[in-house]
Amino acid sequence: MADDGSTSTINDFVVEYVYFEGAGGASSSPSPSSLAPAPGTSSAPASTPPPPAPATPRSPTPAPTSPGSASAASVHDEQRIVEFATPLSNDGDRVDACHDGEPLRYRTMDNILGEQPVPGMAQHDFDAELHLAHDDGEPRSFAEAEGDAAWRAAMQQEMDAVERNRTWELADLPAGHRAITLKWVFKLKKDEAGVVVKHKARLVARGFVQQEGVDFDDAFAPVARMESIRVLLALAAQEGWRVYHMDVKSAFLNGDLKEEVYVRQPPGFVIPGKENKVLRLRKALYGLRQAPRAWNDKLDSTLRQMGFHQSAHEAAVYRRGKGDNALLVGVYVDDLVITGTKEVEVEAFKTKMKATFQMSDLGLLSFYLGIEVHQDSSGTSLRQTAYAKRIVELGGLTDCNPAYTPMEERLKLSRDSTAEEVDATQYRRIVGSLRYLVHTRPDLAFAVGYVSRFMQRPTTEHQQAVKRILRYVAGTFDYGLYYPRCPDAAHFIGYSDSDHAGDIDTSKSTSGTLFFLGKCLISWQSVKQQVVAMSSCEAEYIAATSASTQALWLARLLGDLLGRDAEAVELRVDSKSALALAKNPVFHERSKHIRVKYHFIRSCLDEGSVKASYINTQDQLADFLTKSLGRIKFQELRARIGMVQISQKAPHKT
Repeated sequence: MADDGSTSTINDFVVEYVYFEGAGGASSSPSPSSLAPAPGTSSAPASTPPPPAPATPRSPTPAPTSPGSASAASVHDEQRIVEFATPLSNDGDRVDACHDGEPLRYRTMDNILGEQPVPGMAQHDFDAELHLAHDDGEPRSFAEAEGDAAWRAAMQQEMDAVERNRTWELADLPAGHRAITLKWVFKLKKDEAGVVVKHKARLVARGFVQQEGVDFDDAFAPVARMESIRVLLALAAQEGWRVYHMDVKSAFLNGDLKEEVYVRQPPGFVIPGKENKVLRLRKALYGLRQAPRAWNDKLDSTLRQMGFHQSAHEAAVYRRGKGDNALLVGVYVDDLVITGTKEVEVEAFKTKMKATFQMSDLGLLSFYLGIEVHQDSSGTSLRQTAYAKRIVELGGLTDCNPAYTPMEERLKLSRDSTAEEVDATQYRRIVGSLRYLVHTRPDLAFAVGYVSRFMQRPTTEHQQAVKRILRYVAGTFDYGLYYPRCPDAAHFIGYSDSDHAGDIDTSKSTSGTLFFLGKCLISWQSVKQQVVAMSSCEAEYIAATSASTQALWLARLLGDLLGRDAEAVELRVDSKSALALAKNPVFHERSKHIRVKYHFIRSCLDEGSVKASYINTQDQLADFLTKSLGRIKFQELRARIGMVQISQKAPHKT
């Protein structure tokens, strides 16, 4: 059981550089061959309407992504540091760190330009000073870039890619139609040391002017949840499979358009004598509202033609074959994570993909969505060292004295604090950045979730709690998750815990859950419960029900990946009364008021999909997700869940 606590897991809405894709990638450029930029010409870009709040989209202005769907354009500068807008529930309390509500890398332009409601989404000022990564040397317009040979070459490369894909054709604008203007967006791609390795230019349509039902119908495109990717990595590590990484160059240019869409000729590439002509799109462009959907449809049909089956429980994960002949692919927009039992099958798949699309073969997976991945014969490690260092720099604590724990033991904070208020934008910026760090740092989940409760009116008390987290991060830069090799361990074990009435503002409790695939931690959650529990038994019961829903999804996903039926998940709970309530309709006086949905665990136990068992409180590994602990207990649990300094790689104990 637990006693007090808070919330956290990552329902992060990723804020990424809106138009860029693939680290290895950019490919090149279309336009009729005659559309070469005339030297010395200076066609200024079409003017953008004045922004209502912060910001005309400009490179590399970040934009929060919509949960579960993709919409403006792909971003894939793996060396970038992303910042997160913080999604909050109506009461501003829910933070879900591991269950990232399917974070996507783009967002519709009308949402970028429109006002950000509070408390629905924590407001951000989308100016350059809010970036973790500096954009030094990156032009904001075509006029700034045209005088530089490197940027001109990058634009020509983009135009070559458009031409190769037969993206458009010259046409007259029909009556009743409007032509969308285009914009150049520029990005310097850097390696992990911050050295510029590529100048990249992206031609983007100003799709925010499109109207749903008129200019497009569907915009949704699925991407793999971070948990799904961790399941793939854990499964591969346990079985000794290698995991590879491929990137589709200019992915959105491959999507076929069903709608009739016209765009203006791009700045700097207007055909002399045909200035009044427009371009009718045959394929999608970055920035169009339907571009993510068009690309996903294209990739999905391609994979199906190659014999892959889409997972029924994760639309961005595909499998071909099973047993000793399994090949698995996880998709995040234009990034493919590939693994399987036979290297020859993996290489054959990569060859087919290269023949179908312009691809970058990035070799063994080493850097994915800001996460550093190291693979060797003993296992796989995940960490975000470079990202963590930049967050500490952002907080101005580079030379601080490290802390042993992320939060003072039994710390209690309130929304009604009378302390002096601090800059809410800076507070949200740091906390939002920390939230993405939780993807490989479950030890931060509770603390980050707790300080996320005070986004609307942070004070110096809340700011001190954030600084304590940064001091802890500063002393644990190299910590991350380690997945050891352990064949035939592909089964789930879960831990469920709760405090009771730990939130002093609402008297609500905090649920904490962990799930291991064998010895690999792949899912964690620390979240404030939606209702007030009248007893510790009730709080534990609610937490166990929440854990059982996650257990079902994970078991079914693993079944899809292995081509077998879902197996029962063992769930360990440290409350005997909660187990009795789950297994038998007892304690009527204590349970008659509990909402029906929280009795879902009973059906899971009855059908055998979840097997709940008692565990001593001293062995409850989810305890650190429900409250702040003292140094000794915290460090013990941190080691037992498989978090180590990456150089140590010590196996944890369950």
